Amino acid sequence: MNITERFLNYVKFDTQSSEESENVPSTSKQLVMARYLKEEMEKEGLEDVEMDDKGYVYATLKSNIDKKVPTIGFISHYDTSPDCSGADIKPRIINNYDGNDIELSPGIVSSTSKFPELLDHKGEDIIVTDGHTLLGADDKAGIAEIMQAMCFLRDHKEIPHGDIRIAFNPDEEIGMGAHHFDVEKFGCEWAYTMDGGDLGNLEYENFNAASAKINIKGISVHPGYAKGKMVNANRLAAEFATMLPADETPETTEGYEGFYHLLGIESNIENARLSYIIRDHDRNKFESRKEHIVQCVRRMNEKYGEGTVTAEVKDQYYNMKEKIDPMPHVIDLVLKAMKECGVTPKVEPIRGGTDGAQLSFMGLPCPNIFAGGINFHGPFEFVSIQVMEKAMQVIVKICQLTARK
Repeated sequence: MNITERFLNYVKFDTQSSEESENVPSTSKQLVMARYLKEEMEKEGLEDVEMDDKGYVYATLKSNIDKKVPTIGFISHYDTSPDCSGADIKPRIINNYDGNDIELSPGIVSSTSKFPELLDHKGEDIIVTDGHTLLGADDKAGIAEIMQAMCFLRDHKEIPHGDIRIAFNPDEEIGMGAHHFDVEKFGCEWAYTMDGGDLGNLEYENFNAASAKINIKGISVHPGYAKGKMVNANRLAAEFATMLPADETPETTEGYEGFYHLLGIESNIENARLSYIIRDHDRNKFESRKEHIVQCVRRMNEKYGEGTVTAEVKDQYYNMKEKIDPMPHVIDLVLKAMKECGVTPKVEPIRGGTDGAQLSFMGLPCPNIFAGGINFHGPFEFVSIQVMEKAMQVIVKICQLTARK
């Protein structure tokens, strides 16, 4: 089975996670793919294959050398984003992409003017959607690359490597992917998530992240007799939203700039709920953003009465850089592997997070390597087959270089 066949097989599974669920995994349909991956690992001859009751799947490619070298790992998540449907995905391969706009379905066009990233892959074979679902390259491309690399090493015993651990997990897209990851069982000195973007991307700086749930209590009174009595939670929700900086949102920021992102509003006269995520690379600015939310709540309550507005602010993950910096060889190894595979490294901060951020703070340093997907979380997502193949080669080279230590 080649890497394209693996990827196309994986995107058949609807593995969308859910922020509204308290179950683990957040959706039971994720377990269908987890069981499939466990069976596939066993069929491909990997060892120590196991799946726990929460859908975390682990396996080992045993060492083929007689000296002690570090045990390293590779990790990807199989859930897809709640932002866009992942059901009944209809992928299409465009061979030798010509650099023109792509009609995904009648009236739905992926244009090079809106998505100039397409032009970077002219002449390559790319996989696109039909414009109605996401593709799932985030992160099923990573799974395909890891599995293909393990099978390649299995079949090419002339390439030396130590013990290689792999793991696939649910619920990364809702920030919960590492929460039940068994770092001790995984048993690696360090690992890599294959969850990055385009060719050459290497990321070991990410946002500090928190969620904020704002709850507003209103009072419903007949509008004809409401003066001095009604408290309209709908209007208060709109007022609260205007208290956050309009120029500090995802659509107005880039690079190291942080933001407040309004995910959704549910409201009526009596009750309103606003869901935010808070992001910043700088830890001090991150803490200030959370404090600003608290201060906005305080001012609303001063105006409308104590208890009218409450906030639940929860940290989700932190910038992994502070855990990676003391272990520079973890990054040097990737840079050398990319160079030997003919890939130009692009070291960039992640405007988001990966499981690797949380795992790094759990004692498993875990930078993020490109998997090839572009325009994640929406119907204009695509992936280059050639980039997936390069990612697989980088995995193999990292394993080989580690064995030389």
